[in-house]
Amino acid sequence: MKDCPLRTSVIGSYAFPGWLEFAAEHLDRFGPDDTAEAQRDGVICAVHDQLEAGLDVITDGEQTRLDFNLSFYGYLEGIDVEPDPPRRFGPPAHDQRGRHEIVGELTAPRGLGVVAEYQRLVDVARDVDPKVTLKASIPGPYTLSGRLLPNRQYADRWAVTEAMLPLVRRELEDLVAAGCREVCVDEPSMSCYAYREDTKRFVDIFNRTIEPIVGRTRICTHFCFGNYKARAVGKRVYKPMFPAFFDLKVDEAHVEMASREFAEIEVIGEMAGHYDVAVGVVDVKSYFVETPDDVADRVRLCLKHVPADRLVLAPDCGLSQTARWAARGKLANMVAGVRKVREEITG
Repeated sequence: MKDCPLRTSVIGSYAFPGWLEFAAEHLDRFGPDDTAEAQRDGVICAVHDQLEAGLDVITDGEQTRLDFNLSFYGYLEGIDVEPDPPRRFGPPAHDQRGRHEIVGELTAPRGLGVVAEYQRLVDVARDVDPKVTLKASIPGPYTLSGRLLPNRQYADRWAVTEAMLPLVRRELEDLVAAGCREVCVDEPSMSCYAYREDTKRFVDIFNRTIEPIVGRTRICTHFCFGNYKARAVGKRVYKPMFPAFFDLKVDEAHVEMASREFAEIEVIGEMAGHYDVAVGVVDVKSYFVETPDDVADRVRLCLKHVPADRLVLAPDCGLSQTARWAARGKLANMVAGVRKVREEITG
């Protein structure tokens, strides 16, 4: 159990400032020092907004990634990175994100970049109250395998996943060695496809990935249905994940509830018998900014199923697909609503 009742947290990503999006689209005009400065400044903005909201747990906002997982392919050797997406026009959808051809053995001799991200966060947040936890996030091997095309050497997605697993595991070990106190191993593809795939196999893959760091840091994961331009990709039902996902060796598991009008809310009570439960109480796919009272009502609903020392409150998903003005408002009101309920139960 965590040491803070009704802990407030985030998943990983945060909205990019407009100037950082512009810079990312014109990197050919930047020197390496310019790029490094822009990356650090982006993290400063994300940290500032999260601290201003009053969160108990913050991240670097994944400000140095092209997307929550797409930038990782730049660290891989043995792939031919697809230069252009297969579809550019029409409504945003996941087929506008390309897949890369495997041309050799999959390796990551420079690591996956997450340790450098965490070290940058530590540097930016070095004067932050030590009660605030700095969290790192990394996609898991099954999710990363989804953008790689199987070939003769790696016959299917499962084989690609097995090749990615030791690369992610080594990054996790290096994160812990760097002092990381909390890490989110994000496997949205597992929750998106739990309705049709072998959930026990998913659990085995996940637990083998995190095995070296179990008991050495707080491990979180996120049961997500996708969020590309505020669009889901998976069948948005939690029932197929359980009971298999109860066996994940995590300290905290997150579910999106706000965007689903708290459907299947009863599942969080079952989850709390196995790990802390982080519940999404603000909808990152909507531009309605929930009020503190809205959030407080949702927290009270969650408390009917989960005790306060097992409950974490967060947005439904990462905030990278949400405009910054809305992200700031949602986080501030989320923390205010949680504090209101915390005062009610602690006197």
